[in-house]
Amino acid sequence: MSISLSSLILLPIWINMAQIQQGGPDEKEKTTALKDLLSRIDLDELMKKDEPPLDFPDTLEGFEYAFNEKGQLRHIKTGEPFVFNYREDLHRWNQKRYEALGEIITKYVYELLEKDCNLKKISIPVDATESEPKSFIFMSEDALTNPQKLMVLIHGSGVVRAGQWARRLIINEDLDSGTQIPFIKRAVAEGYGVIVLNPNENYIEVEKPKIHVQSSSDSSDEPAEKRERKDKVSKETKKRRDFYEKYRNPQREKEMMQLYIRENGSPEEHAIYVWDHFIAQAAAENVFFVAHSYGGLAFVELMIQREADVKSKVTAVALTDSVHNVWHQEAGKTIREWMRENCCNWVSSSEPLDTSVESMLPDCPRVSAGTDRHELTSWKSFPSIFKFFTEASEAKISSLKPAVTRRSHRIKHEEL
Repeated sequence: MSISLSSLILLPIWINMAQIQQGGPDEKEKTTALKDLLSRIDLDELMKKDEPPLDFPDTLEGFEYAFNEKGQLRHIKTGEPFVFNYREDLHRWNQKRYEALGEIITKYVYELLEKDCNLKKISIPVDATESEPKSFIFMSEDALTNPQKLMVLIHGSGVVRAGQWARRLIINEDLDSGTQIPFIKRAVAEGYGVIVLNPNENYIEVEKPKIHVQSSSDSSDEPAEKRERKDKVSKETKKRRDFYEKYRNPQREKEMMQLYIRENGSPEEHAIYVWDHFIAQAAAENVFFVAHSYGGLAFVELMIQREADVKSKVTAVALTDSVHNVWHQEAGKTIREWMRENCCNWVSSSEPLDTSVESMLPDCPRVSAGTDRHELTSWKSFPSIFKFFTEASEAKISSLKPAVTRRSHRIKHEEL
């Protein structure tokens, strides 16, 4: 006779109930608690009881993984790619393991930005006190002083942080497709200054302080008998709650609270803050944006809030599968017209790279990124984006030449 996994998990509780029912009144209360528990608990939560500890390494070496010369994550002993289902039938544990590795990857990419790309880590807010929550961005040495060109990179939403396009690609594919490093290195080689935004770093997490509630009996004028009865009820309630918790969440994780970073509490706020305090102060005559997914929405919001400034400094914007919506974001007609002339959105599509794709919205042109995978659109459109920026620069120069010529003729005529 075969026994299902759920039956094996629930069997100890059923046995426990049978034993309890043979006891006295106190035991009957436990039976009621168990019945209540069984009526509202799900199997996934019961299975947590048998999980291994949620205690993972804090280094790549501890996970026994390393990046090879091709930038691929491989097991240092077997040479195999990362395996998500490290333990069968323990999806939650496998997910927690994956997230722990992801945090290590984030720190690893930060190190590459500083060591391999020679970027500086800049703390924000710029006037932050010692004790308040802080975030940071990355900039090249010449980001604010380069007189010609500045490239600004904005990733999408989720777990990704500065320097990343997609964590999944970094872990399962390679560093080139999953990070912004190829963009940064080519930009520097072509004479751009670089600023890397960090729009998902909106808060820090700290453990929620435990609140000790003073017993009402300490300062109450109630009769002693009434106080004792209240204390007994309180103790029984706590005992029942602990009894539930034993089965509901055997590996109880710490309760955390979020402390938001001033003026950087959302991707949109972050983009505006970095514009006001860095990009707007930059000497570059031509500013270029590369914005992926939600980063495109953050850019459009920046345009809405700083329209005149953006138009005066930004030469071209490359969006990759952007999720912006000019109607929902209430972008005005002048913004939509500017986007049609100065933006291009490389979208996920099975069509060949740069093939025109129809759009339902009256904003920027849409072309194929040469892939139908959302997270790969930035990497696949990489060469086309740099070509787009070069052509935009040349078009701007050629459009200025006649005006310069006319002005110089006028000056000469006035001198005569």
